[in-house]
Order: sequence, then C-alpha cells, then structure tokens
Amino acid sequence: MSLVAIVGRPNVGKSTLFNRLVGMRKAIVDDTAGVTRDRHYGKCEWCGREFSVVDTGGYTTNSEDVFESAIRRQVEIAIEESDVVLFMVEAATGITDYDAEIADILRRSKKPVVLCVNKVDTGEKIFDTYQFYSLGLGEVWSISAANGSGTGDLLDEIVRVLPEEVEGEDDLDRPDLPHIAIVGKPNVGKSSLTNALLGEERNIVTPVAGTTRDSISTYYNKFGHEFMLVDTAGMRRKTKVHEDLEFYSVMRSIRAIERADVCVLMIDATQGMEAQDMSIFNLIQRNRKACVIVVNKWDLFIKDQNTMRDYTEGLRARIAPFNDVPIIFTSVTKMQRILDVLDAIAKVSENYSQKISTARLNEALLPIIEETPPPAWKGKYVKIKYITQLPTRFPSFAFFCNLPQYIKDPYKRFLENQLRNCFDFTGCPVQIFIRQK
Repeated sequence: MSLVAIVGRPNVGKSTLFNRLVGMRKAIVDDTAGVTRDRHYGKCEWCGREFSVVDTGGYTTNSEDVFESAIRRQVEIAIEESDVVLFMVEAATGITDYDAEIADILRRSKKPVVLCVNKVDTGEKIFDTYQFYSLGLGEVWSISAANGSGTGDLLDEIVRVLPEEVEGEDDLDRPDLPHIAIVGKPNVGKSSLTNALLGEERNIVTPVAGTTRDSISTYYNKFGHEFMLVDTAGMRRKTKVHEDLEFYSVMRSIRAIERADVCVLMIDATQGMEAQDMSIFNLIQRNRKACVIVVNKWDLFIKDQNTMRDYTEGLRARIAPFNDVPIIFTSVTKMQRILDVLDAIAKVSENYSQKISTARLNEALLPIIEETPPPAWKGKYVKIKYITQLPTRFPSFAFFCNLPQYIKDPYKRFLENQLRNCFDFTGCPVQIFIRQK
C-alpha cells in the first residue's frame, strides 16, 4: 500500500487535513473501547485507490529554536519513507524561511511532491497562492482543510502521482503462507532476531528494482515452520537519519504491519513497554493483525524469584484490553528461547486463520447467551438467535438478534470473552458485529 506523508511547518493545518482525509474512510474508526487512537496514522480511500496517510504534526515542539533537529529531520524521514510527499503551506502567511528550507529539501529529492496552500477560505484569498509557484514545486493546489473546499481536486492529484501498485513484487512471495513481520522501535534487536531466524539465507533477499523502500518477503522453512518473513528496508540498511525518534520507528513499521498476518513486537527488557512501543502496538491493533510480544535482552535484566511473572502482569496491564497475547522472554544474542518464538508465531498464525463452523459456534455459545442474556433496555428484551463467522482475514463474528441497537459495548466484551474461552484466539484480535435478524 502506498504511503503519503503530510509535511510542513507547525500551524499550517496538517492535522486538520489529516483528519479530513482519514475521515473519508469510516472503517478507520475503532469500535474497540479503551484503545488509544494513534492520531498520526490512518488510511484514505479515493476513486477506488486506498493509501496510508502519515501526519508529521505534533513532533515539532519548540522547533522555533531547533529547526535542524526537529522539522528538517521530520521532512527527511518523510521523504525517505513515503511514496508521495504532501507539502502544506499557508496562504495568509506567505513563504516563510521554514517553507523555503523545506521546499529546498523537497526539490533535491526524487519523490513526487504535491504542494497545497491551506486556509484559502474565500475567493479573494486565491490571489495569495500565486506566490508559492516561486518555490519551484510545480502546480499549486488551493484548499481549506477546515471546510473541505478543494480537497477533492487535491486527492485527484495525489492519486494521479501515486506509484502503480505492483502485485507480487517479490518472485518468492507465497500468498498461501502466513506473513510474519518483526517490528519494534530501533535498537531492540529486530535485525538480530531476523539474522538468528534466517541465518545465511538472509543474503538471498532479492530487492526488486524500484522497491527498495517497500517491504520484501523472504521464504522461511526451518525447524518444521514455514512462512514468509516480511522484512522492511529499515532492517536491511542504515540510514543517515538518527534512530531516536518515535515518528521514525512508526513510519518504518506501517508497511510491514499492513503486509503481515502476524506481527512480532520486540521490546527491550531493560526499558519496558514505552510510549514508542505502545504506538506500534496500537498500529497492530488498528490493522487487526495477530501479535506476539518478544521481550529481548532478558539476560541484562536484574531478576529475582518472581521477576518474569511480575513483568508479564505489568505488560498485560499496559496493553489492556487486548492482552490475550503470548509474551516470550528471549536473549537473541545468546540464542535463548528462539524456538519458543517460532512456536508462538506458528500457534498464533493458526489461531488467526482458523474458521469455525456455524454449528460449532451456536452449540458452544447459545447456551451461555441464554444463561446470561443481554440486559433489557426500556422494557424490551434482546434475543440473540444465532452466530456465524464472517469471511474476513481476521477473526470476526456476526451475532444476529431482534434489537441490535440495544446491545452495548460491555456485553460485546462479554461475548468476546466467551468466544476466547470456548475457542483459542490467543494473540488474535476478535471483532464482534451485532446484526438485525
């Protein structure tokens, strides 16, 4: 899936435009209660073309003093990782030094750039936009992110310059096998785990010309396990950009997560589950992917009798409510429990792809529902008639009843818990839909 990054100096309306673009695709709204929504990443669909959008806003605090260490670094990362850069400026302010600096970086890049002038709310303000042609970035698109005017033409242009999606970009790709992505913030051991799993076979990764920044799949067949390992460009090469920025690791993870079925989230045992790790975990949840958490560098952690149990409980509390996730403690450099990671991946992948017949579902769940029916609402009783699994890539189930509008989130969580009790969905997100009988 193509990636579009919105860049620009602070306060030009990047987040407003981001929310408008993402809002066009209502499915991005997460029904799961209690899940923190990562506002910097979303998906947009226009004219039958779907692409990811990343908002670089929110990372440029105090950038007035440190342009080099904040805005410039953001723009360089966005240029490197995205397929199209959406450069946003403001009509009333005109061309500032920051705008000129960013435009200079963009001109020297080889990425397609779409220049949009925001806050063109009235016809008179259109005259303020002509000065931006002097930036040398081609056509200028006038919009108002607040009221939506001009965004249709802007999206038409974005879709026009997006690179064509090439199916089967890797000759070795096997759609029939589960795709596994190793993700996490920088320096937690992703590359070490990849090397440990692939060994010498790592050298046979064959990047297709022109897709060096895309995720590339590598066939894995060892120790009785067979899957496609989704390797990202960040695992294969160093970059000039400093690897200490949350935005960078999230950008790196987006493509790998979207292509994967199971995501192996690696965290550093000595640092715990930090905000950066939670951002990536939220991405995994939002994309409805299965998850295995690998706590690396466990050999460096000072331990006592109950350390592993306490650490696991703390992790589960941090990632709640979706905490039915396998947690493996490893030391990749010492090759400890590497096979446990493989076994957990295989088990979670099996859970993720399992299909349960309607007969089995109703036989297991209907007696429980009859015993604990949904709460009555204003004297009206809700009766669930039958359940069936939907033909989606991730486990999702439809519960058919007479009054679906009266079933609230707490009872949905109860239904999900009963599903997990009756069938093994460890590591997998489960979505519940209530439908009219």
